[in-house]
Amino acid sequence: MPQAKDSGIQVSRSTKETAIDLILDFDKPAELSFSFGLPFFEHMLHAMAFHGGFGLKIKAKGDLEVDPHHLVEDLGLVLGQALSQYLDQIGAVDRYGSSIIPMDDALSEAVIDVCRRPYLVYQAQLPQTHAGTFDLSLLREFFLALANTARINLHLNCRYGVNSHHMVESLFKALGRAIKQAYLPRLDDKKGTASMSTKGAI
Repeated sequence: MPQAKDSGIQVSRSTKETAIDLILDFDKPAELSFSFGLPFFEHMLHAMAFHGGFGLKIKAKGDLEVDPHHLVEDLGLVLGQALSQYLDQIGAVDRYGSSIIPMDDALSEAVIDVCRRPYLVYQAQLPQTHAGTFDLSLLREFFLALANTARINLHLNCRYGVNSHHMVESLFKALGRAIKQAYLPRLDDKKGTASMSTKGAI
């Protein structure tokens, strides 16, 4: 069950490969902290939450000596779970969100449908395979896990760029703003998620 609103949504996950504690709080955007041993990815999540206007705290550890894959994927799972719980708590949200963000040479787009039917389209022809030591191919695993557990239709497109860092950072900033827009609560809505679709259910 979601935690009380004044404490944000708190989700924990523990396996033999990773241990993650996450707090997502749309009411406290200034509360941002990340500690899990992947500086570039921490930087991306910070940019996403800052420009999305929501609080995000993550303390985690994983078997980085094997491969960051497990931790990156599980972070997507846990963030997706938090978004799903937030929808359950709020009852109804605006559903759709989109954003296009430039960063120097790069332009990226994120579009979300909070529809309970998970799907990912991820298009990114990144010129460099790594940002520092971080393997950028892992980002698809994060986005796929996020879409699946949040149960959203997520379209992500790095339209163009010559620097992979710029392309990915503009994408995470766009994702943050799309999340903020899609998850705006309909506070006067008494029908819950039924009002988010002409079918009467999502």
